[in-house]
Amino acid sequence: MNAINDHKTYSSARDSEYWSQLQQLAEQSWSIAELFAQDDSRAQRFQAQAGSLYMDYSKQCIDESVLERLLSLAESCELSTRITDLLQGAMVNTSEQRAALHTALRLPKSAELVVDEQDVVRDVHHSLQQVERLSARIRNGTWRGFSGKAITDVVNIGVGGSDLGPLMATAALDEWADTDIIVHFVSNMDGSQLDNLLKRLDAETTLFIISSKSFGTVDTLSNAQTALSWLLATATLYLGSQDSVLRRHFIGISANSAKMTAWGIHPEHQLQLWEWVGGRFSLWSAIGLAIAIRIGMPQFRALLAGAHSMDQHFASADFKDNLPVLLGLLAVWNSTFLQIHAHTVLPYDGRLEYLPSYLTQLEMESNGKSVTHEGRHIDYDTCPILWGEIGSNAQHAFYQLLHQGTQHVSCDFIACVRHYSDEARNTSLQHQHELSLSNCLAQSRVLAFGNAAIAKVDADSSTTDISATDKYKHYRGNQPSTTLLLDELTPHSLGELIALYEHKVYVMASIWDVNPFDQWGVEMGKQMAETVYQAMQQGSAAAFDSSTNQLLKHIKQLFT
Repeated sequence: MNAINDHKTYSSARDSEYWSQLQQLAEQSWSIAELFAQDDSRAQRFQAQAGSLYMDYSKQCIDESVLERLLSLAESCELSTRITDLLQGAMVNTSEQRAALHTALRLPKSAELVVDEQDVVRDVHHSLQQVERLSARIRNGTWRGFSGKAITDVVNIGVGGSDLGPLMATAALDEWADTDIIVHFVSNMDGSQLDNLLKRLDAETTLFIISSKSFGTVDTLSNAQTALSWLLATATLYLGSQDSVLRRHFIGISANSAKMTAWGIHPEHQLQLWEWVGGRFSLWSAIGLAIAIRIGMPQFRALLAGAHSMDQHFASADFKDNLPVLLGLLAVWNSTFLQIHAHTVLPYDGRLEYLPSYLTQLEMESNGKSVTHEGRHIDYDTCPILWGEIGSNAQHAFYQLLHQGTQHVSCDFIACVRHYSDEARNTSLQHQHELSLSNCLAQSRVLAFGNAAIAKVDADSSTTDISATDKYKHYRGNQPSTTLLLDELTPHSLGELIALYEHKVYVMASIWDVNPFDQWGVEMGKQMAETVYQAMQQGSAAAFDSSTNQLLKHIKQLFT
């Protein structure tokens, strides 16, 4: 398969007749309770399944007429062609004039994909072989620090996609770990994370991975420099040189080999990224080295295989059965047409504790856009504000707002059906798992039906009989949600789940006609930070706004 990166234009969903039809439908009064009352088979019809994932979207504010028009809207903007172009390496990242080939990172070795005369599959698998080689040396103890001791701790230094993806996957799959090597993650530029960590680690047995696509991110390099200084302070006692420390204690992952070399990363310990891999889509690449170190390369490859199976589903399944397409279209319906501007992700599984943070970046950095591919200003709402937390924790934090606040919020409930299923496991853990599943189903039910959820089960419940003075007990319901059930959490099923959300983002972007693969919105703030930093260092009179000037003045007074 050979793709040439020519600029492509597609039809606009905004100009479709289905857009205006959906606007008219959105003006109706939508009641989830009434939709269920009118249709006993609703739950059977508004569900889909792919691999180990089962999706129930019957608690969304939709009916057959809405779904039909959403699917037609997808066809109107040539979504099928857009999907093909994404997977085959067309120039879908129009502002940066390149492909977005994160799906190529999980292609099997037997696949073929050549983009602009680059054999992408060959390059990807060469990089994976390097990941396997380096992770094996670390895991089997042949990688030694400056004093000759084997590595016991690995610290991944990165930010954004170079941190959130590996952190999320490593935490989720820790039960698959088969090594005593502990993997840590540092991202915060203020040094507090790193400082607390270094107090507990042994310099002789600690290895650092510097993960930065550009190898110029100030957050990452400031932490890396502090780590180097910490190592050198101990290495000098062993007459260790800086070159020795750099060679024995640092691995670099970047698309910029020259900068890695200039910083001091040994060429044999440099892992390659490519410009066509966005940071938030990069955990499948060498950025996943920390994952491979912790769970082993066979399990890391299973993670890739799971994602690839979702890619195949995305490419081939009919839209009405296509999980990423359906999930993306529902998000567009809620945000753009129903004007629901907040979305929360609620995993009822402690292993997925970092998934909401990961998806916050994936969705809001990708689709937090206000101009089209062609640079036209958008007159409709795009990405909602997204946040989340482990469901059981969230129940005691922000569910009050979900149930009784004034804001409409759409929700994704995520749970794993099987856990602690081995009869030899502690039965109390199985009991806790079943409690968690019960809470997941119960909360989505109450969010959808409000007080009526109790009334249908217990006609004598006092919760349904609310006096004029007890209005604070009222649950209004009608908060739409989707429930995603995984058969069980494995490297393969986690790969499916993450790829599902990646493709959801692309579907949303296709309908909104925005580029989900750039992030210019973060650049100006970084440039301004450098200017403010120079003013802070030089102590010169600043020429900013009066608020910033006054804040700088206050900071300088405390510094002196």
